[in-house]
Amino acid sequence: MTARVLVVDDVPANLRLLEAKLRAEYFEVALAASGPEALALSAAWSPDIVLLDVMMPGMGGYEVCQRLKAQHATSHIPVVMVTALTEQAERVRGLEAGADDFISKPVDTALLFARLRALLRVKQVLDAWRLRAETAREFGFDAGDAPDDAFVGSRVLLAGGHALEAGAVTEALAADGLLVEHAPDEAGAWERLQDENHDLMLLSLPLAGGDALRLASRLRARPESRDMPLVLLAAEDQRQAVLRAFDLGASDHVMRPVDPPELRARVRNQLRRRRFQELLRESLDRSLELAVTDPLTGLRNRRYVRRHLDSLLRSGAAAAVLLLDVDRFKPLNDRHGHAAGDVALKEVAARLREHLRAVDVVARYGGEEFLVVMAGAGEEEAAAVAERLRAAIADRPVEAGGLVLPVTVSIGCAVARGEPDADRLIATADAALYRAKEHGRNRAEMATAEDWGAVAE
Repeated sequence: MTARVLVVDDVPANLRLLEAKLRAEYFEVALAASGPEALALSAAWSPDIVLLDVMMPGMGGYEVCQRLKAQHATSHIPVVMVTALTEQAERVRGLEAGADDFISKPVDTALLFARLRALLRVKQVLDAWRLRAETAREFGFDAGDAPDDAFVGSRVLLAGGHALEAGAVTEALAADGLLVEHAPDEAGAWERLQDENHDLMLLSLPLAGGDALRLASRLRARPESRDMPLVLLAAEDQRQAVLRAFDLGASDHVMRPVDPPELRARVRNQLRRRRFQELLRESLDRSLELAVTDPLTGLRNRRYVRRHLDSLLRSGAAAAVLLLDVDRFKPLNDRHGHAAGDVALKEVAARLREHLRAVDVVARYGGEEFLVVMAGAGEEEAAAVAERLRAAIADRPVEAGGLVLPVTVSIGCAVARGEPDADRLIATADAALYRAKEHGRNRAEMATAEDWGAVAE
């Protein structure tokens, strides 16, 4: 896994050492010797990760990190702070400044690359969601609000660890309103994961009654928990297990003895990152829904129903289409105004939806036209449904702003005869619709052999 890494340090020897290590692993590297230079390069070069020294003259690492995280263009870039300071209070300060990780000098090369790989995995996912969200925003869809930092009620599963450690973890995270469940062994942890209600997992090494690495692997292999943050609790002598866990998808780790402020900061960072990912996913889902929905009626739009019909016909399934047109809609609009016309269209849409099966797709096809696609329907069923829809609209007038508007529809029906061409099927239904209009409106007509022949010609 390669990426663009910006290394920031005011000591040239430190810059060259990290540059050599990163280039040996085929990372692209840029160097900055000061805070202002780091901010400028981050904005211009868009690195995937920033390795940031803490102690620098002028603008220190904490301030650089805060500025990166405060700017929209760089807030998503992971920041790993690298420093000779070893006090836990300094690590916490860095994490609270927005840093994604904190590594002490001299740098443990294997641990550094394990951390980088973990951060890059998350960033790749977030970048994909961010790109889709930006595309949706360009089409005018709302991207939603930024996630808040209130984590009260978030559920954490602690897998493994003795009762004393579980009590300390529970007490520490309770300060942020987090709820901790303790499963002392692998079987218990896996059973509790099945309810899909946890926001983060703490995995204590070693894991009683099982294999911690196997549990981490199972967690990442399961679609429902693939994106759940996984934070390790480990001792210094468990370095190899920690490195292997990062390869299997661990998100972060806290070394024993566990420092409560550091644990809280790392857990908050992981929960914040997951919320951001969920926000982007929800934004995309909402945008996709809007992209296939008619804004006036709430029905599917022409683009969606055509794709649905194409897929249905390619599968070889039986299908019927009903093309409906509101009778004399232009005079209604001209006489009573577009607002009344909109009310009429929305009421027609509501009645169509009410009288169709859940598996049927109904869409606003354009203007005052609607298209219904019925999977598995033959001529007899299509005719019966068409008559039911016609009656549902004609039997009760539409009320719009004190007006009582008699509204009717004409319907043309066509059933696919092993014909994979959606255009021909819809055109044939349109021919039947035209005949319904000619014969007095407020009626349904089935396509005839002549309709099929005329369309073919």
